[in-house]
Amino acid sequence: MFVPAPYRQPSASWMVDILRGNPLALMTSNGPAEAGPYATHLPVIQDPEMTEEWAPDLSGARLLGHMNRANPHWKAMEDGTPVLLTFTGPHAYVSPTVYQITPAAPTWDFTSVHVHGRLRKIEHEAAGEETLEVVRATVRTFEGDFGNAWDMSESQDYFRKILPAVGGFRIDVSGAEGMFKLSQEQDPHIRERVRENFANRDSDAHRSAARLMDKLPAPGCPLSA
Repeated sequence: MFVPAPYRQPSASWMVDILRGNPLALMTSNGPAEAGPYATHLPVIQDPEMTEEWAPDLSGARLLGHMNRANPHWKAMEDGTPVLLTFTGPHAYVSPTVYQITPAAPTWDFTSVHVHGRLRKIEHEAAGEETLEVVRATVRTFEGDFGNAWDMSESQDYFRKILPAVGGFRIDVSGAEGMFKLSQEQDPHIRERVRENFANRDSDAHRSAARLMDKLPAPGCPLSA
């Protein structure tokens, strides 16, 4: 992903925050020549057994996910298949009316993280205990972050019933790029108008973008590595 210098992540934690706060990723990989690229939307989490710190470019991280084994995408991938995971964070349209200057042009502020890595199928032939643990880990993560602490203990039989259709996988991350386009190219007073406009909108997407803009370094301050 091409990331102009003003839109680099302000600090190493920003890409991790996008992954954790927006875990429904778009995973793409090459398919057969007659099919072209494959793309699948799926939830992805940090491997709970990953204890080391995140690198600034996320290299060395391990992610877990699962998909339907009937998906041709699953069948096309082997161990070591290069994949790209795209995580989309807060984004919003910017109308030139906000700038209060002429000439001007509309744009779209957005945040996105592209994660590169290689896929490892957890169990090739049939899903078993390791894949079941991926499902459990996913439930624990999402109930903790987005749910109401649902107790899954009484649903284990149901999990096992649907497990044959589940393909669990691990992603060994080789690197990532983060794009945080939040009107940094504008003069400070115009960027503040954009932030205020976003903050006062009824849209959750606009308000989320405004909160990120609140965290941007002051103009002229260098971005961290």
